[in-house]
Amino acid sequence: MAASETAIDETSRGEAMAVLARATQAELEAAWSDWRDKPEVEPVRGPETGLVMLRGRIGGGGSPFNFGEATVTRATVRLSTGQVGHAYALGTSKGKVRYAAIFDALWQDEQTRDDVEDAVLAPVRRRVQARNESRAAEAAATKVDFFTMVRGED
Repeated sequence: MAASETAIDETSRGEAMAVLARATQAELEAAWSDWRDKPEVEPVRGPETGLVMLRGRIGGGGSPFNFGEATVTRATVRLSTGQVGHAYALGTSKGKVRYAAIFDALWQDEQTRDDVEDAVLAPVRRRVQARNESRAAEAAATKVDFFTMVRGED
């Protein structure tokens, strides 16, 4: 595989993993229960929960500082087909992260990638987009337009 193809695949995989991290456990469980031809799943690491340090910058351009900590859960699985899947997500939902790692592994297989895209990722993307649009509409409803009136004395 050419270097540009590898970069595209890694970018696409990163996007897929980000969508899996935003999925709910119920969405992932439902997709797994509907999945045909389930491969055997072997846990490699976890799921395990820990903390990560969050970093921030004052004004977006200042020196970085430790802002606080966030709880993160991660898991790694190996499928009987040979693919290894990884997942990280905020929170403590070990089941969610396990399913996300399984779907990451399935996404890596070209034979099942389209099925993962259609059955798992597309519905989550639609839900997240609808939520974002709803939030944007709520914020737009509270928008205040400030303007300056010019006085006729000038």
